Amino acid sequence: MSLYPPKPQPGDAVAVLSPGAALPEVFPAPYELGLRRLQRDFALRPVEYATTRRWSSPQARADDVMAAFADPDIKAIVTSIGGSDQLKILRYLDPQVILDNPKPFFGTSDNTNLHHYLFNLGLVSYYGGTVMTMLGRPGGINDHSAYAFTMAMFTSEWYDLRPADAYTDMERDWSDPAWAEQPPEMLPGTGWTWHGPRTSVEGRLWGGQLEIVDFQLRANRYLLPEEEYDGAVLFLETSEEMPSSEYVWRSLMCLAERDLLQRFSALLMGRPKGWSLDRRHSPVRRRAYVQAQHEAVLEIYRDYKIDVPIIFDIDLGHTDPQIVVPHGGLVRIDPEQRSVAVRY
Repeated sequence: MSLYPPKPQPGDAVAVLSPGAALPEVFPAPYELGLRRLQRDFALRPVEYATTRRWSSPQARADDVMAAFADPDIKAIVTSIGGSDQLKILRYLDPQVILDNPKPFFGTSDNTNLHHYLFNLGLVSYYGGTVMTMLGRPGGINDHSAYAFTMAMFTSEWYDLRPADAYTDMERDWSDPAWAEQPPEMLPGTGWTWHGPRTSVEGRLWGGQLEIVDFQLRANRYLLPEEEYDGAVLFLETSEEMPSSEYVWRSLMCLAERDLLQRFSALLMGRPKGWSLDRRHSPVRRRAYVQAQHEAVLEIYRDYKIDVPIIFDIDLGHTDPQIVVPHGGLVRIDPEQRSVAVRY
């Protein structure tokens, strides 16, 4: 069973780190907006580190992660954003320092690497809550995101996830001076789509961004023996790079071929992002992209005869709202009641 770290209180100091990409250096406006909201809306005191706003070596970024865990005055760690090479910092981390000073860690995307590292140490972490995307959202933090972040940051309670009434997969261009003047264009919520048996499931969550899970498979340095994942619940989502359905199919095939996909008792699949600044798809193309990804997932589960509950379009990861889920923490899935609850 994973250990839930102690939670901060309003007024506490939290580290703000960039263990992946130091995008606050390139786009300071959404970052600083997120910092102000972290203080104003959640009464937390952000503490920046040497690499938070500066592109730095893997060693330097790892040093900041270690400093944040070692500092007893820091009660939680929140990441600025994701990145693409966080995998490189893991070799420089000291697991004993982290085990001696467990604290909540928040991040998405490339931070999947650190979530897996903490899972291997038996610690719960929190997938969600990045400063630049969730907290720095133009027009204000999405209410759905803000409530989940509050619950995850300050409580250890069970929380019923629910489909968002409205969502978007379109982001603003941070290089546009007017990026923050209007909230994002929201679309009517589509609800969740359920497949598989009506068997209730409870287990630990494991997963994150599919492309980073794929990195982990290729590096093969930070995965536990396959049997350690028995009964866990897999959750996956894809990034703004919008990987093809063929890529999703191949990645899941590799998970199955190493006898890992079969270990999980259910799958929560995040809502795919079907629009980006360099691929501004029409609504029709976006729906087709999402449907193709769903079909790729279902095909793999059919081919390998893995009969477990599958829920599509959970609002986590790279779309808005960005709910928080406890990586390594408990989840309960009841297909009969169409309910998903997580323990923060």
